[in-house]
Amino acid sequence: MAFAGVALLVGALTGCGVSVPADPHGTMDRVQNGALRAGATENPPWVEFGSGDPSGSEPELLREFAAGLGADVEWTTGSEAELVKALERGELDVVVGGFVDDTPWMDMGAVTRPYAEQQTKHGPEKHVMIVRMGENRLLTELETFLHEEGRR
Repeated sequence: MAFAGVALLVGALTGCGVSVPADPHGTMDRVQNGALRAGATENPPWVEFGSGDPSGSEPELLREFAAGLGADVEWTTGSEAELVKALERGELDVVVGGFVDDTPWMDMGAVTRPYAEQQTKHGPEKHVMIVRMGENRLLTELETFLHEEGRR
């Protein structure tokens, strides 16, 4: 019964020009067949710097995600603080750098559900990526992609 009510509400809102999930800044429209603006901070093996664009598991995941949207990735590198501030200002769409689910940056960006878990001497670390706050459509698309990648 509750599902039917939600489906009816989503259908009504969609008919009124409201997109669910929300994309208030048009990020997905801009990214599709365009560019995903990604920030990367070095944290091997998740993100590594060398010559050229960042490498490591997270940049590779973002490249695959962007390719699925017909987009290229435009990279910005820097410290966590610099990148999260750029994310807040709308200069970046997503930030990666081996972040874990209890990141202190979660008040400044929306974190994905954990998509990878690593055992450490302190216990499990659950890894996430950070998306611009309010960009729920991008967050949903990225989480769906990460979930599917994890099932492979």
